This record gives sequence, C-alpha cells and structure tokens, in this order.
Amino acid sequence: MKTTTRVAVIGGGVVGCSVLYHLTRLGWSDVMLLERSELTSGSTWHAAGGFHTLNGDTNMAALQGYTIRLYKELEEITGMSCGLHHVGGVTLADTQDRFDMMLAERAKHRHMGLDTRIVTPEEIREIAPVTNIAGLIGGLYDPLDGHLDPSGTTHAYAKAARMQGATIETHCMVRETNPRPYGTWDVVTDKGTIHAEHVVNAAGLWAREVAAMAGVYLPLHPMEHHYIVTDDIPAIYERATEHPHVMDPAGESYLRQEGRGLCIGFYEQRAKPWAVDGTPWDFGHELLPDDLDKISDSIEFAYRRFPVLAEAGVKTVIHGPFTFAPDGNPLVGPVPGLRNYWSACAVMAGFSQGGGVGLMLAQWMTQGECERDTASFDVARFGTWTTPGYTRPKVIENYQTRFSVAYPNEEKPAARPFRTTPMYDILDALGAVWGQQYGLEVPNYFATGDEPRYETPSFRRSNAHHATAREVRAVREAVGINEIQNFGKYLVTGPRSRDWLDRIMAGRIPKPGRISLTPMLSEAGRIIGDFTVTCLGEEVFRLAASYAAQAYHMRWFEEHLEDGVTLTNISDLSTGFQIAGPRAREVLAACTRDEVAAMRFLDARRMTIGMAECIVQRVSYTGDLGYEIYCDAMSQRSLWHTLWQAGQPHGMKPFGMRAMMSLRLDRLFGSWLREYSPDYTPAETGLDRFIHWQKPAPFIGRAAAEAARDQGPARRLAAFEVAAIDTDVHGYEPIWRDGEVVGFCTSGGYSHHLGTSIAFGFVPTAADIPGLEVEIEILGDRRPARRIDTPPWDPDGIRLRG
Repeated sequence: MKTTTRVAVIGGGVVGCSVLYHLTRLGWSDVMLLERSELTSGSTWHAAGGFHTLNGDTNMAALQGYTIRLYKELEEITGMSCGLHHVGGVTLADTQDRFDMMLAERAKHRHMGLDTRIVTPEEIREIAPVTNIAGLIGGLYDPLDGHLDPSGTTHAYAKAARMQGATIETHCMVRETNPRPYGTWDVVTDKGTIHAEHVVNAAGLWAREVAAMAGVYLPLHPMEHHYIVTDDIPAIYERATEHPHVMDPAGESYLRQEGRGLCIGFYEQRAKPWAVDGTPWDFGHELLPDDLDKISDSIEFAYRRFPVLAEAGVKTVIHGPFTFAPDGNPLVGPVPGLRNYWSACAVMAGFSQGGGVGLMLAQWMTQGECERDTASFDVARFGTWTTPGYTRPKVIENYQTRFSVAYPNEEKPAARPFRTTPMYDILDALGAVWGQQYGLEVPNYFATGDEPRYETPSFRRSNAHHATAREVRAVREAVGINEIQNFGKYLVTGPRSRDWLDRIMAGRIPKPGRISLTPMLSEAGRIIGDFTVTCLGEEVFRLAASYAAQAYHMRWFEEHLEDGVTLTNISDLSTGFQIAGPRAREVLAACTRDEVAAMRFLDARRMTIGMAECIVQRVSYTGDLGYEIYCDAMSQRSLWHTLWQAGQPHGMKPFGMRAMMSLRLDRLFGSWLREYSPDYTPAETGLDRFIHWQKPAPFIGRAAAEAARDQGPARRLAAFEVAAIDTDVHGYEPIWRDGEVVGFCTSGGYSHHLGTSIAFGFVPTAADIPGLEVEIEILGDRRPARRIDTPPWDPDGIRLRG
C-alpha cells in the first residue's frame, strides 16, 4: 500500500468514487481512495438508483443535469455499463399549490435550457398509464428522468479513476486522521499510516464518525427508507416500451419499472432516524428489518393512485439507511477551521447529484474555487452552531417534506426556536412572526390585533402583505426600528490591517470615522462578498455582510490572513438596532448628548445612547434617512428601551425582514445571494462602481475584474416594473422578448410605498436599453414589464444623504 498521497478519499460509495474520478480528470493523479469494506458498501448498494434533474435550487439542478449527462461519457471511457434507463418521468399535482410550484419550476427550466413541460391529466394517462388521474390538475414531465445500476455506475467511476492513475484500497479501515503542523494529514489505517496532503470525507453513513476523528461535527443524520419491488405485472411487461417514472407528492412516493414489475418508494410521515448514537462500523451490505407499519398509510394511498399495485404481490422489500443534512442538500467543500480537510457528505440523492458534487469538489481543490455558486451545498452554511439535538429533528422534518410543496416564503418549524437574541421575548410580545437565518430567530413582520401569528405559505401574496404595508408606511412616513443582529460582523485590528483590507477588498478602505461599501472578489473576479467597511481608527476596522455567510467569509479571511492582522468574528457579540425614516434623526438626538445633526451619510461615530456605549453609522438598507446602532449583547435591552421610549412621540413602529426587502426595492438595492453572488461579476451587476480601480494594492481578483471591465459584460443586471396581478417575482423566472427567453430574474417583490411590483434580472447587454419592454413569466403567465432607468423613489438620494 502507498504510504504517501496527494489526496486520501475516505469512502468507496458513488460519491467517493466520483470525487476520485474528477480529481484525476482535472489533473491530480496521485490520489487514493480508502474503503473499509468493498466498493458500494453503505447506502450505495441498496439505493433505488433513480435520477432526475428537478430541484428547487437552480445550481443543484445544474449539478444534477451534469451528473446525468456524465453517465454516457463514463460508459464510453471505461467500456462498462451504468445500466442507464432514460425513460422520462412525470410529477403529479393534485392541488393548485402543487401545480403553482410546477409552473414556477417549469419557468426556471426555460432559462436553464431544460426541456420539461407542463402536462394535463389526460396526457399523464398517456405517459404513465398505471396512474389513476382522478383529482389531478396536471403535472410536470421531464424527459431526462431515469434509473441505473448503482453498483455498475460506482465501479465505472472507480475504473475511470484508476485508468488515470488513482489507487483504490479496499478492506482498509481508517482509524485516525491526525493533522501535522503544516496542514497535511496522517491517515492511520489498519494497514498502516498514509501521509496525505488533503483528506476528503466521503464516508456516507459513517461521515459523522470520520469527522469526529478530525475533531469536527458534521450536521447530518441517517434515516430509514423503504422501497418495494413487486412481482410481475401484465400492464408493465406487456408494454412495448419501459414505463416512465411517476413522482406522486400527495402520496409521498416515487414509482418506476423494475424488470417486469414496479418499484415504489416512500417518504412517509412516520419517519424514523437510524443510528442515533452512531453508525456501527460493522454495518455494510445489510438491510434493516422490515417495518411496513410505518409506511402503511403511504401504501394505502399508493394503491389508490396506482391500482395495478393491488393486483401484484411483493417480491422484495428494501429497507436501508441513507443520510440527510438539515436542509436536504449535500455538505461539500473545505471544512471551516481545518486545513486541507474536505467534505463530500450527506449526498442523499447520490445518483442524481454525485457527479456534480465530485466535479465541484475537484474544482475547489485543484483550482481554488468552483465554476458556480456553492452556497446551497457548501459545508460552511451551517457554521459551528449545529448540534446533534438540532440536526436530528431538522433531518426528520426534511425527510417528511421531501415531496411537499416548497413555498418561497415558508418557514419550517422543527428545532425552533434555537438561537435567539436578548430581544426575543420583547419582540415576541409585540407580535413578531418569526423567520430564521443561519439558525437565528429573526422577525419577518409584526402581527397586530387579531392577525394570525403565522404566515401562510404561498406562491402568491400572503397574509403578511397588509402587515408589511403597515410597516413600510411607518418607515417612509415616520420612523421604524429593526433589530440588526442578523449581519455577519468582524473586527479587524493591527498595524497591517489597512493594507490587508486593501488586498482582501476590491473597494475603497475608508478613513477614520467613515464607512465604505465594497465587493469582495475571488481570484476569478467573481463576487464572494458585499461588505460595509467601517474605520474606527487607523488600526481598527469593522466589517459587516450577510449573517448567513459568516462561516464562508471567515474561512476565506483565515486562508488569506497575514502577520500584523488580528481578525475576530463578533457577529454574536455585537448587536443592536436600525432606526430609519424621516423622524430617525430626531429620535436619535433625543437619546444622546452627542452631536447627531452633523453626521453625514456614511459617517461612523462612537456615542453613548441612553446608558449604552454604541457605534452609530449613518447608513440604511431601507434607502431612507437612517442609522445603524451597535452595542454589546449585554446592553441591547437597555438600548431598546431608550430608543423605543424616545421613538413613541414620533410614531415609531417595529418592522421586520418582509418590510426591509420591500423598502430596498424603492431604491433598487440588490441583495446577497440574489443579485450578488459567486455566479456573477461586478461588471455584470453594477458593483464595479464600488471598485477602487485607482488604488495601487493588488487586490484579490483584480486582474480578472479588469479584464471583465475592459471586455464588457455579455449581460447586465436591470430592474423592471412588472404588471403583476397577485404574485411577484421570487427568482429565476424567465425574461421574454419578442417570443424568446433572453434572460432570467434574480429576485423581486412588491414595493408597498410605490404600489407596484419590482423585479431584478439579467438581460443581454445589447438589449439593455432605457425603457426596455419585456415579459416576465410568473407562474406560467407572461406579465408585461418595463425597465426602470433610475430609482423610482428618492432618485437623487436626498432622504438617504440629506
């Protein structure tokens, strides 16, 4: 056995073999895979082997599309069969909400180039004759759906990797992973110790245990899963062609042909987590004992939807475990806090996603970044605050809602509340309707009177619409107060802090007492952060960005940290409030003896507000006159009482994130992971106006950003006023012009102050002209839209800057 390697991949399932293959494909041949038993041990061998492109997240859908296209290439490379069956598949809708979701998904697919289509109940009967169409409204047909041979596919990945130099050691159990001082690893196995530059945890069912060897917790958990294979069914084996897949969300089931019968699997409500206290090391090619009672309701429903099942006996019952993360997406990428340690875990749909996961991780390792935004599957998205007690109920919830309607405004309740600020009880008493961000409870809006304390999930305008309008009106006409815990906040100090920030950030680093807005770029010139930088002294700076991206940003900062710079994540140490609206200055002045009137836009000052020592910044995402007021967590409640008491004579009202996201539309402010993300460049989004091109510092991404500026972008971000009826843009809706799809939306919503629907989206640069008229497809309906050339409210920023 080799004793040194560039990469040691732990785990010989489909994901580990995919990672190994893609590393060799991108030029790293000195790589090896370690498997404690045989390849496919764990979840892979008993998988149903289905694959599909449908996914609510467009980047995940793209990875699934790549995975499916890869299989034929693997067969050509290796001469092995993956057992491909491209039979197509249809997802059924029996309610208007489910049908709305399919209309929204079909719209996304247009700009992605996927050839899906909406079908009627009669067409469903033609496509999938075993289906009882009673009660169906329609469905979504995807010709790329299919299934394969899990073992053959995994071995094809393995052979392709071996052909390009990779080594695979089976019956080689990893017992320890020990870091060396300079970032490499000793991987201790029962066959000896391997010195590896990089370690990849692709251990599947054992990923928790392997992660624990490195001293980290990965938020994933195995769940028990049943599928059944029937005896021969004449309606199946007498067909001239293979029967397509059918996904029945109402019945929590998926169905496909298996030989001369059918295979049907369930995501039942009586879901059971498996191996709560750890996966046994001796588990492998075993199945779990049958537990048909927990799927009895699902089977009963399936017999009504697919009556032929009642005519067939059961040939085989498969009951095995596979792993989920709390949100159902994989955990991929460099594990925060560890050097050269990578995750490729919780890939519950291994034969839909395994190829894309392998490609993304291999790009990350060999090139430093991926070709697309990783936010939806980055292992850093859960930070370090998760625990097994949090993960388990979230995984159960995700399993139970696997086939549920995914609403854009839905707030799932499991494992909540978990992380709260000192203000939780006060805001709750004011009627807060809670959302969550990065595990933190955040008010979405405030219910008053008899209004329900629950926002109805919907693709259309929800019952939060009127409450949001009330809060927007309070900000625009008087003054609103909003908690600002949900910013990622960082303290940067030291003699080299300014020089370091000049290299890390593309924009201008401010002078003492001032604030600047700046993008942070990757080496490829893509947007990986949208920051506010505050200079409190020559060697003291505060940074603020998305709260949910703090582990992602900390990982980047730490990778590029220099001597003479001290960096501290103060996201949960520094908290406070935003006050905004035309009366905000009067409220603040009533709370302090410090000078307020002289504060200019983008000024920052230390002030005593009531009894609290604070940092006050004159800036507001509402686009109005406003201040961000930060204090330490111990002072937050005192600060609240000071501001709230002073604000009452001026009409102060609390406002939440729904109002915030409406207010930003008035000034056409973009949003992180909507308009600004690693999928886009500054030149495309307009953030290049915040790049300080004249500064001498060789900031990260400078060469790529300059090249993009000089070449000019092929597409540009534009804003539109949309003639919407009762629903607004959420994201990825296609933009039509002259009967063709020319772009897609990034986000949108209803501007309560302006009384109109606003959308952001990318269009070809050649078409980005003043007054451009297009159509935006919302839930299958193309709505007229006209490009907005300037912010429709306060276009000169008089309220913001005055």
